[in-house]
Amino acid sequence: MKLMENVNRLGVLIKEKYNEMEDLKKQEESRQQRISKAKEDLAAAELELENLTPYAAPTDEIARLHAQIVDLEVSAKEKRDKKSEKERFLNQKKLSLNTCLDKLKEMENKNGKLLQVLKNSGADKIVDAYKWLQEHRHQFNKEVYGPVLLEVNVPDRVHADYLGGHVPNYMWKSFITQDSRDRDFLVKNLKSFDVPVLNYTGNGTCHREPFQISEQMSALEIYSRLDQVFDAPTAVKEVLISQFGLDRSYIGSRTTDQRADEVSKLGILDFWTPENHYRWSVSRYGGHRSASVESVSRSQLFLCGLETGEVESLMSKKGELEESITALQDIVRSLQIEERQAENEAANFQKQREEIIRNVQDGKRKQREIENRIAQRKKKLESMEKEDDLDTSMAKLNEQSAKYMIDRFHSAMEIKSLLAEAVSFKQSYAEKHMMVIEFDAKIKEMEVNIKHHEKVALQASLHHEECKKAEEDCRQQLLVAKKNAESIAMITPALQKEFLEMPTTIEELEAAVQENISQANSILFLNQNILKEYEDRQQKIEEYSAKLEADKTELSRCIAEVDNLKGTWLPTLRSLVAQINETFSRNFQEMAVAGEVLLDEHEMDFDQYGILIKVKFRQAGQLQVLSAHHQSGGERSVSTILYLVSLQDLTNCPFRVVDEINQGMDPINERNMFQQLVRAASQPNTPQCFLLTPKLLPDLVYSDECSVLNIKTGPYASSWANGDWSEGDSYRNILGKRGR
Repeated sequence: MKLMENVNRLGVLIKEKYNEMEDLKKQEESRQQRISKAKEDLAAAELELENLTPYAAPTDEIARLHAQIVDLEVSAKEKRDKKSEKERFLNQKKLSLNTCLDKLKEMENKNGKLLQVLKNSGADKIVDAYKWLQEHRHQFNKEVYGPVLLEVNVPDRVHADYLGGHVPNYMWKSFITQDSRDRDFLVKNLKSFDVPVLNYTGNGTCHREPFQISEQMSALEIYSRLDQVFDAPTAVKEVLISQFGLDRSYIGSRTTDQRADEVSKLGILDFWTPENHYRWSVSRYGGHRSASVESVSRSQLFLCGLETGEVESLMSKKGELEESITALQDIVRSLQIEERQAENEAANFQKQREEIIRNVQDGKRKQREIENRIAQRKKKLESMEKEDDLDTSMAKLNEQSAKYMIDRFHSAMEIKSLLAEAVSFKQSYAEKHMMVIEFDAKIKEMEVNIKHHEKVALQASLHHEECKKAEEDCRQQLLVAKKNAESIAMITPALQKEFLEMPTTIEELEAAVQENISQANSILFLNQNILKEYEDRQQKIEEYSAKLEADKTELSRCIAEVDNLKGTWLPTLRSLVAQINETFSRNFQEMAVAGEVLLDEHEMDFDQYGILIKVKFRQAGQLQVLSAHHQSGGERSVSTILYLVSLQDLTNCPFRVVDEINQGMDPINERNMFQQLVRAASQPNTPQCFLLTPKLLPDLVYSDECSVLNIKTGPYASSWANGDWSEGDSYRNILGKRGR
């Protein structure tokens, strides 16, 4: 097949060579025409190059323009640097002006200055507390005041020093409410800001003795009293007067300071002079007087107004800065204009220089293009002239055609020999094919035999599986029989030996069994009562079984009854514990961190039921069961009194007594505990509560429902008992009358 293809291919090649000869003749005519055209184009290009005018670059002009551009760029850079420096200086002046304006604004804000003074005095979060109050004023039932320093106005600087020295510092950062619900709400939300909260329970109609200056006071130049030298809302003023006795502290002059001994004879136990603060205390037992004198210090809380000189200095500085800023802005604008002019001139010169350079480049490019075109046309003409002529090409084609004819003849002779060889191969193939047919018949016969043997093997495998299954069933029956036999009597070595002596077939075993049964039936009873004992024992077993069933029924009934009672009692108990837990958690959160009350249940073991009190006094800690192992004595006392307070709403009793619960507490917990106890005992429809204690903290807040009973003992107690108690005066009023 390949030889035939080769013969055909050679015939095609011969035909192509003849066609090429015809094409060569036509190409030769075209080549002569192209050579003539190329010579004409080359002559035209050379003529154009000769006629082209040479262009000389103006180097002097370019250098002059470049120098001017550099000078203008340097000048623009200098202007830009000066402008940047002036702008930086201008920004500094603006920053200084903003700082000055901020300081002036802060000085004009009185409340801001007072809050800053309180913050500097130790109340770090007073500003945040004040902002919170302003944002939530609409949530209060009545007006809330605070901090107290912002509510008090003292016109006189000297009187401000007196008031600041008389009232403790903690009072100035306090907040004052006029409703107990407002107080609880404020305490809950301002707890994190560490500010005191006081509740004013008066109605604003408290009658005090009017301020009057007697002749003796005028003689000693006593001219005022501390409650008269400041202005404040009624609630704030009443709290300050009642808490710190401002209505019993008088104000005098330097003459009063020199005649201080005479002042005490007028019954005045507290008064201020420009130099000193005098106080007398009277012993409650012996009536002895002791005096203390302290120098008057300048109050830092009321130094909120800056000196006028400093304000004027800031105003002067502000004017200077504004003038400097205006001048600098003018300079920056002029520099910016000069910089823009220099940049524009430099751009114009740069544009002229680029135009000249572009013209030079265009002339050079045009000359190079003509020279390149001439060179290309010369090369093209040379390549055309170097092409082979027609005779040489025709000789090559004739030679190739003769070679293809010879190759085609040799291929035809080779095809002839191959055809003869193919005939002999065909005969051999026929013989081999007959042998293959014979072998196929034998293979089919063997496949039939193999299938028959496979069928026989499959039947044998199924029979083998059935035998294995039967063997397994027999083994299972053997195991069941063995277990049954072992349930009657365990196989011991002796029994195993007897089994070996027994018959080995089933028929022989059945015969032996019948023989043993006959022997057992022939044995006579040796004990005549054994049957009666068996029957009696069987009857007792039946009686005990019946009693056991009855007891189980009774037990089920009792358990059902207990579950019924538990279903009515346990939810009520859980509800009570939940109420106690709610009150306890709320009160404990105000005192410490967290606490809860849980019912300790033990399924049906009611003796183990109890109350679990869990508390946490530190943020980082976990809730722990109240015990001596986890909490201190003071912490246990706080937890106990809060638990008792939580029971107040759930128990009915004529009165309650709490004995020395505050002993062992730190001042903070004791003060908070007292406030909780006072609030709980002051609720309507609550029983009377007695708190027995040898001491209390100073400055505690009492409600109108509270009474303080002091038990006086000692050699001088009888003198106080003879006081005028007919009008129901308190001990403080009796003491004040005796002092006057």
